[in-house]
Amino acid sequence: MNNQYSAGIIGTGSYLPEKILKNEELEKIMDTSDEWIRTRTGIISRRIADKEMATSDLATKAAINAMKNANITADELDLIIVATVTPDMAFPSTACIVQKNIGAVNAAAFDMEAACTGFVYALTIGEQFIKTGFYKKILIIGAEIFSKIIDWEDRNTAVLFGDGAGAVILVRTEKNTGIISSYLGSDGKDGHVLTLPGGGSRNPINHKMIEDRLHYLKMDGSEVFKFAVRIMGNAALKVLEKADMTLEDIDFLIPHQANIRIIEASAKRLKLPMDKVYVNLNKYGNISAASVPVALDEAVREKRIKSGDNVLLVAFGAGLTWGSSLIKWI
Repeated sequence: MNNQYSAGIIGTGSYLPEKILKNEELEKIMDTSDEWIRTRTGIISRRIADKEMATSDLATKAAINAMKNANITADELDLIIVATVTPDMAFPSTACIVQKNIGAVNAAAFDMEAACTGFVYALTIGEQFIKTGFYKKILIIGAEIFSKIIDWEDRNTAVLFGDGAGAVILVRTEKNTGIISSYLGSDGKDGHVLTLPGGGSRNPINHKMIEDRLHYLKMDGSEVFKFAVRIMGNAALKVLEKADMTLEDIDFLIPHQANIRIIEASAKRLKLPMDKVYVNLNKYGNISAASVPVALDEAVREKRIKSGDNVLLVAFGAGLTWGSSLIKWI
């Protein structure tokens, strides 16, 4: 195995649907309040895709923006990975649809899913292809349309999620730049606390499945919260340990955007002031696999991240899954 290469991000991009759904509008359709949502989650609004839009539409727009920022063309891409739990359909993959849309005629393409950890998983997969010399340029996308799988009659979950897509271009870089270390984990025994039970081979689509509302997301919020507070810090510490680095080496944190209390608890554990932590869940809510790449793109465009910074990405999600990536920004 050839390990002479490193993998680094040379371009980021994102796309958020135009429609903004504010907490005040949710007050009109369910038993909730703006004050309740803000104080418990930190969310003020979220973006909602048009009914005719599919995940590939959002992913394509984010991909085009990332390629533009990286100054590369679609025919240069070797691989497209889309992280999503809301694909256009079971098959073909959303990645293949994006490949068609952008004209990436030389690229292999596949989807993978680790829910909200999906982008970090996909980034780590792409890193391996680069490090071994198998591929040179990879498009990695996290994209979701959660508005189509949440139960708008369930106030505990409907207020949390939104739609969007983020993308990065991953390429070969000089040794000791780009991704320094990565860490992935899972715990299937607790997977029942966050599921989409219907539509697969366990509960195939039929009238009873729909009547039982199994085609909507189900979540035990308190259990997910406890898991997240613990695992976000653990995953961050683990990736630092693998890189033989310390908390003092972190310049900027891009956490999964699920809940402001989880983010603040993670920052405290990592001894980071909040001005070194990117937060946008107030605007977008939890956009699952799109959460980290959208936040990363915004942080880059706002010049919050500069060359040489050690940037930590960390996420958790259904599975249960978690992952982290430590990147020396090029």
